[in-house]
Amino acid sequence: MKIVFERTGGFAGRKIGRVLDTADLPPAQACRLERLLRESAFFSLPPSIRPGRMPPDGFLFRITVETEAGAHTVEAAEGAVEPSLRPLLDFLLDLVRR
Repeated sequence: MKIVFERTGGFAGRKIGRVLDTADLPPAQACRLERLLRESAFFSLPPSIRPGRMPPDGFLFRITVETEAGAHTVEAAEGAVEPSLRPLLDFLLDLVRR
């Protein structure tokens, strides 16, 4: 499974991101990532999750997950992130910062 993760925006407008492949991750991280995707019901989320009005210095997250069955992309504004998606975002941010 391939995951493309990006976070843009914020006060400095800095973009961070990374392309991850579960085949290249340590087994424990790959299992955790797959579990977080299931628990967040990622493939059932709409393509865009945004508040009515985006704060000027807010973060925007973009996650694309590619599997053998296809790909799904979700863009979520920080203020509109569903609670079920937060653990996945936190884990991906941790991986990107390493």
